[in-house]
Amino acid sequence: MDKLVQPLPISLDRLRQDRILEEALASGADPLHLGHLFSLGAKTSLRYTNAVTLSAAEHDSRTR
Repeated sequence: MDKLVQPLPISLDRLRQDRILEEALASGADPLHLGHLFSLGAKTSLRYTNAVTLSAAEHDSRTR
């Protein structure tokens, strides 16, 4: 896989992180859903959930 993405300006790990964040946004930041879908531990699932929740809160405070 590394050889396939080597020409791209992004790593496989970064692509996976981006996909998890997108899923967190789409699923309403449900840590159980993220954990199951991506085989994440509880702390990692909550970290992604918190990142999405904090980002949404910052966005809401800027638009008011």
